[in-house]
Amino acid sequence: MADATELLDSGERLDPETLRALQLERLRKSLRHAYDNVPFYRHAFDKAGVRPDDCRSLADLSRFPFTTKADLRENYPYGMFAVPQDRIRRIHASSGTTGRPTVVGYTDADLSLWSDMVARSIRAAGGRPGDKVHVAYGYGLFTGGLGAHYGAERLGCTVIPASGGMTARQVQLIQDLEPEIIMVTPSYMLTILDEFERQGVDPRGTSLRVGIFGAEPWTEQMRREIEERFAIDAVDIYGLSEVIGPGVAQECVEAKDGLHVWEDHFFPEIVDPISGEVLPDGAEGELVFTSLTKEAMPVVRYRTRDLTRLLPGTARVFRRMEKVTGRSDDMVILRGVNLFPTQIEEIVLRTPGVAPHFQLRLTREGRLDALTVRAEARPDASPETRDAAARAITAAVKDGIGVSVAVEIVEPESLERSVGKIRRIVDLRPSQGRRP
Repeated sequence: MADATELLDSGERLDPETLRALQLERLRKSLRHAYDNVPFYRHAFDKAGVRPDDCRSLADLSRFPFTTKADLRENYPYGMFAVPQDRIRRIHASSGTTGRPTVVGYTDADLSLWSDMVARSIRAAGGRPGDKVHVAYGYGLFTGGLGAHYGAERLGCTVIPASGGMTARQVQLIQDLEPEIIMVTPSYMLTILDEFERQGVDPRGTSLRVGIFGAEPWTEQMRREIEERFAIDAVDIYGLSEVIGPGVAQECVEAKDGLHVWEDHFFPEIVDPISGEVLPDGAEGELVFTSLTKEAMPVVRYRTRDLTRLLPGTARVFRRMEKVTGRSDDMVILRGVNLFPTQIEEIVLRTPGVAPHFQLRLTREGRLDALTVRAEARPDASPETRDAAARAITAAVKDGIGVSVAVEIVEPESLERSVGKIRRIVDLRPSQGRRP
């Protein structure tokens, strides 16, 4: 087998000086592309008093305005697209807080880039051409399944498109088809592990040697458990639909010391979540991305709300981002699903028998996160009405958001209030800590 360094693509072989020059060249083109073709960016740049030509150095990017998820939703569905509709080859979407998803589009070139970045990620994780890749991310509007699928094919792997769910079948497929790599959320990987043991099958005896896990935060403790119980290397992948999908950054199997950002296509910044000031490498703050080569939907200084820090490269020339330590907003990531309090609020408001007062309580049940929705009953609600309300909320969350939660209907005015406001999220999970 070829040495790992021999498999690096041209971007991974760039020296730091050449990389910075390439980033600036691509950044200037991307800013111009966004300004000329997206009315939102033309207005935002004009309002901030900047033009694409004002970017003469990478540091000048800080003069340009941020893009937020709210901006994308306000321009739903196609207002952020920078190319004519007949050049769009695929549309993906992420769930939203108001019923409007975040819609993203891809040209042929975007899809090729995305496949290249996921292929690069799988190779960095230890995958090689000819490996079989078991993809247990969900397929559909979510970018995880198809992003992993086409990236694995681009690398020259054989894809097993298992998708999510049907855990017993996942175990059977892994035993029968003998994949070397699995791509899945870390929490679902633990569910698969439990199913192996329930069936009396030793998970350490499978063909798997690499697990590539993303779509939700996970701890070093979870990594150790997966590696020990499955006898595999467990590595992290990062991405988000608004930037391109999975494959924005990847942990290298050689070091497992943070995720190398593919900086030749996605320029990262760390900013203060409150002031928006750019912070130096090594400081913790909010991760911001600017796309350098996307056609259909360029993004300029997109605020991910993920908290991390940037560190020097190790296994690659590109800088690393630490595992995400949390969010700068109130989004909850529960078993790979993004959930916002406002989504729960919409459900509570339309449920008979409950008042518009609720609280989300996050706990850890064994190794997995769990969420309990606690909603106050109306004073005149009978026990039967309260029971029906709990069932209705449970079903609406499962159907509308795609995640299972527990629901408690509590007495009126019994939820803790501060200055008349209910604390929306109570996180009772143990602190995840940080990798030294």
